[in-house]
Amino acid sequence: MSTSRRHLLLCASILGVGTLSGTAFAASTTQPEHRSHKAVNHKTAASTTAAKPAVTPVQSVAVPVATTAPTSASRRRAAVLEAQGVSGGSERMVVTGSALASSNNQNANPVQIVTAKQIQQTGATTLSDFFARIPSIGGTGSNNAETNGTGGASCTDIRNLGSNRVLVLIDGKRATLNGQTNCIDLNALPVQQIASVEILKDGGSELYGADAVSGVINIKMRHNLSDGNITVRGGITGQGDNDTGMISAYKGWNFDHDKGNLTLFGQYMTQGGVLQRNRSWANPVQLSDNPVGSGGETFGSGYSNYTHVQSASGLNAAVAPDGKTVSSWGTNDRYDYGRHQSLLNQLQDASLSGDFHYEFNRHANLYSNVMYSHRTSSTYMAAEPFDGSVQPSTLPSVLTIPANDPNNPFGQDVDITKRLTELGDRRDENATDTVTAKVGVNGEIAYGWNYDLSYTYGSNMSTDHLENVGSYTKLLNAYGLQQVDPSSATSALVYNPSVCPSFGCSNPFGTMGSQAASYVNYNTNTHSHYQLRDWNLRINNNHVTTMPWKGGGDLGIAVGFEHRGEQLTNTPDELISSGQSLTNTVLPTSGGFDVTEGYAEAKATLLKNVFLAKDLTVDVQGRASGYSTTSDTAKNWKASINWAPTQDIRFRGTIGTSYRQPNVYELYGGQSLSYNLANDPCDAGQVGTYGAAAATVAATCAKQGINTSTFHQSGTGQVPTLGGGNAHLSPEIGRTYTFGTIITPRWIPNLSISGEFWHYSINHTISALPTQYILDGCYTGTNSSLCNAINRLSNGQINTVSATDQNTGALHESGVDFDFDYRIRVARHDVLSVSNNFQYLLNYTQQLVPGGAFTNYTGALLYAGGPNNANASYGIPRVRDYATFGWTHGAFTATYMMQFIGGMRWNNQSEFLNSTTAGRYKTPMMIEQDLTLAYRWKKWNFESGINNITNKKPPFVASGVDNSAGATYGSFYQGRYFFLQAGMNF
Repeated sequence: MSTSRRHLLLCASILGVGTLSGTAFAASTTQPEHRSHKAVNHKTAASTTAAKPAVTPVQSVAVPVATTAPTSASRRRAAVLEAQGVSGGSERMVVTGSALASSNNQNANPVQIVTAKQIQQTGATTLSDFFARIPSIGGTGSNNAETNGTGGASCTDIRNLGSNRVLVLIDGKRATLNGQTNCIDLNALPVQQIASVEILKDGGSELYGADAVSGVINIKMRHNLSDGNITVRGGITGQGDNDTGMISAYKGWNFDHDKGNLTLFGQYMTQGGVLQRNRSWANPVQLSDNPVGSGGETFGSGYSNYTHVQSASGLNAAVAPDGKTVSSWGTNDRYDYGRHQSLLNQLQDASLSGDFHYEFNRHANLYSNVMYSHRTSSTYMAAEPFDGSVQPSTLPSVLTIPANDPNNPFGQDVDITKRLTELGDRRDENATDTVTAKVGVNGEIAYGWNYDLSYTYGSNMSTDHLENVGSYTKLLNAYGLQQVDPSSATSALVYNPSVCPSFGCSNPFGTMGSQAASYVNYNTNTHSHYQLRDWNLRINNNHVTTMPWKGGGDLGIAVGFEHRGEQLTNTPDELISSGQSLTNTVLPTSGGFDVTEGYAEAKATLLKNVFLAKDLTVDVQGRASGYSTTSDTAKNWKASINWAPTQDIRFRGTIGTSYRQPNVYELYGGQSLSYNLANDPCDAGQVGTYGAAAATVAATCAKQGINTSTFHQSGTGQVPTLGGGNAHLSPEIGRTYTFGTIITPRWIPNLSISGEFWHYSINHTISALPTQYILDGCYTGTNSSLCNAINRLSNGQINTVSATDQNTGALHESGVDFDFDYRIRVARHDVLSVSNNFQYLLNYTQQLVPGGAFTNYTGALLYAGGPNNANASYGIPRVRDYATFGWTHGAFTATYMMQFIGGMRWNNQSEFLNSTTAGRYKTPMMIEQDLTLAYRWKKWNFESGINNITNKKPPFVASGVDNSAGATYGSFYQGRYFFLQAGMNF
């Protein structure tokens, strides 16, 4: 058999293996090649050519550093590039997870590398859009398919452990958080400026600080360029919406005989968004999920433009918008709110950055970088729903129309709830300005010792403008209603026409006229400000000494110090904080902390190039942290081993501790009201879903005066929940460990296979109990003490559920990663590549109360939210996979991409549903397929692609929001999407 045939058969077999087992990331696209500093003969990670093999996700390709004796100017300047996060092809590299350099494939930490080309080939407008593909990125953060309450920000997580347990760095240093969401906003990062992303899928608290419980995401930007580029991109969905546009440009200059460099970068991005009414699968919104044969489903909201009238005598009526026509309340009176809200955020972002460095001598290399972003978002919600106030407001908790009101046709006091459609649909506009400025100096001290001293200042200022909210005080005046006791929320109301505005009183049962609507309407403005000040000093030597025995290798040592201060204020609109608006009440937040930390790392190559030890390296890391909020000193450690008996196979393992200090919102967050996903167990359509516990639920409701055969929840699958910080929180503590292998057989060039087992254990977890968990625990009798957190109004409706942050219990998670990467040249001009990034979840269990039972969430879809994201439906699938298959023929490249999400069973935060408790209780496996074509011609680079080729729709989920779960299936929301891109180097 000829060599070419053998290669073809081998390629076909590898393609088959990749199809069955999963994927990684192919690097063969046509992202423009960029030249780095002329005096340094390296290129950035973004300058890999199309023919170069893809980087194995779990292997280590990253930042060049100075060698032991950096005698040449180029090697000295490489230290500058390291400080600025520039990747290159040096044999000695520093990657996320270590402060010391190591040779290629010698990092014990499981680090996944994503290149700029792999991001660009997907047509992603934001980094959040790309992260949705990566199996290790979970759904407990937020993305662009979550439009209510996120402020247009996108937060990430690792392994579904929460966005508060992952540390996001930019060029290896801390960056500025979004003050409203307390995370790095991925929508405010210029995607075209990203050179690579390193994802440490293991705890990193011992080296990076308390936030790095689940891992570290290090986003490396492009720096130190000496050419220029302009790139333009446009895209649109098959239904003509979510039109996206992007233009980016950079130019770099060397000066003073290449001792210095200045690089400027700018990008503008816009994304049009999608309205929910334009996707048939998202309308009408289904609220219930009744078992087969137990009755029809409920659609739409009980907060309607038809006034819902109830009384103590059992009245249950609807009054038409004319204020006169009365009928019995029925399903036809419910409001189709889904047609009035956004499905995907509308976004705009303008980013500018400047990068400078200058080498004075080998002992002093000055570098600085400033990044600025102005990001705006806009989203629509249905008109304001209203049924009364909540704490701390003293305005009426129930809007009761007295019997003597001339507009009251019922002859008795009645309670009303309604949706104020005359104010118009709500529009939430969010604007953030983020700046991160970094200045530092690094260089050689002596005898191989190097230093890096830097200071980072960050500031984020956010304004949230919410239109058509309305004033409760003015609404009462418009209706001619006055409290008998203004200091009590339970005070009776009397009719008093003297409080009406000059144009007269309005009918509370009908739609207000334009004058009254204008009088009542109100737009709110909430401001937040976050500040970061961070001093860093690192001293390291990769070759302190050589082990004093035959075959011994180098000993490297690194020590570092960090002093950081973080302050945050969130100032709600005065009407919101006073409880006088018709929207959620939120109290101000103000606080901060300082922390002083020291860390050290020692890496020893015990053996190298000897029998059964091509390489045997151990690494030990430790960190001590002193926070101003506690007198205790936090101590974390990590140890790892990396053993390669031959050059073809390597075994590695890590074990370490984690520690997370509560953040500012968790400690000092003001009381706030949010409408969390949950259903009232006493609702006539819900009580039957509790199976064997249904009788207990009905009995508990009856004790509170609620008849479960006639009672209906007013809301839309949401329950008003009071949350806030807790100054008495204890830190989270945990332990992580990983072990695995990497196979790179010399007889099959460009093949890499790796497998990794990983485990997290976190105790004293900080979170609020899920609203549904509190309700279920109370009414099923499994935890009757939770009934104390539930407050009902006189009409039986839930006024509030109290769920402030607390140390709730523990969380255990474990799984296996499999990565596969292969590239083969099948002809002179033809290269095929296949990559695999696969994750299998073995266990995900969480204890929600101290000493309580663990709840199994493995393979669960938490359709009513969950412990780590109470405001969104999200999944914890057993299987996730991302595959790429590439073909390069000369200047032409075609890349096929496939994302796989395994099927899940629905979980109500307490147990898995089944056919006796729900009509639908499973989601099927989902596959998204994409195709990108690219071509290089002289200085031009062209790219076009189709995402979601088959126009696959997201699966149905009874989320009560949009008939699916955007946190997990958000990439399917827009449907089929087309994009074109053109770039020119100069």
